[in-house]
Amino acid sequence: MEDYYARIAAAAGEDGRLPVAVEEMPGWDIYPYEIEGLRLKPVQPPVDEEPARRGEHAADCWCTDGFGDADDRLVWSNARWRLTLSVDTGLPVMLMLMPLAHHDLPSLPGDLAAEMGQLVVAVSDAVEHVPSVGRVQLAKYGDGGAHLHLFFLGRPARLLQFRGSPLIDWEENLPRVPLDVLQANARVVAERMVVHVGGTPGGLGR
Repeated sequence: MEDYYARIAAAAGEDGRLPVAVEEMPGWDIYPYEIEGLRLKPVQPPVDEEPARRGEHAADCWCTDGFGDADDRLVWSNARWRLTLSVDTGLPVMLMLMPLAHHDLPSLPGDLAAEMGQLVVAVSDAVEHVPSVGRVQLAKYGDGGAHLHLFFLGRPARLLQFRGSPLIDWEENLPRVPLDVLQANARVVAERMVVHVGGTPGGLGR
């Protein structure tokens, strides 16, 4: 790790900032920020160890209290998985898929891993059937919570400036979509999930 950080530090300027790679992502036509005046924060040295995440131990995870999700957020579920709706987003729909049992991605048992692959396909198809969605994007981070959760981001249809990985930057700055619109879009997803993989649609505030 020290060698890796040393290479970064050697490439940084006296103020500890790396130069903006204008030939890469900032040069894309879909990049959301103007390059003039753009700069990276100074690179910080590595910490002594990775910080603990919420739910490193199952007893401390949100899955022990039923995930704390109200009916207006549950889109779909079966005996092993649940799909929930983000109610604070600027996208037509943003969903999160997670197993009911406490697992992270590296420790996911084989049977759940196989089912997850099928569900990723099914959810992606369902999101792209929302009329206001052009494409679906899939993300997995896991730096804050140890319970596996996959994000499905519905990129607004025909807004080509929002294509690709900058979508998450746009999402944070877009006006919030009203809850009733989000729930209506999520019902499209729920209905298609039930048709293709079974399970039960969520209440979504009904």
